[in-house]
Amino acid sequence: MPTLTELPQWTIRTSGDEATFTHVTAAASRARDGRGLALREEDLPGFAKALGEVMKLPTYWTARARAGRLTLDGDPAWAEPRHDPEDGLVHVAGPCDPPEAGSFTVALADVRALRVRIAAYLHRRG
Repeated sequence: MPTLTELPQWTIRTSGDEATFTHVTAAASRARDGRGLALREEDLPGFAKALGEVMKLPTYWTARARAGRLTLDGDPAWAEPRHDPEDGLVHVAGPCDPPEAGSFTVALADVRALRVRIAAYLHRRG
């Protein structure tokens, strides 16, 4: 059953084994056809919160179990975030798709790995 979660800066729709994130400002995020995403640094704390909200949903845990990702074994789905001074965005390589402008879709089973990467980046940045 699809769910809709709304936060001040993000709307999250889950359906099946995927979560689609849409920022209130369409230009705030970019997805690179299955290779990752880019976000403004000031949007990262809110995005980390949005990822945490997804992890509270029963569909998240069902998707993780179905994908066999209940442990941290194996390679992480997401690379360490990196800030690009040229475009001012934080880029994270990993599996996501842009279903429409201003939004991107992430497999529910990969949400935790992305949240860990974002949290570590924010911690390092202080």
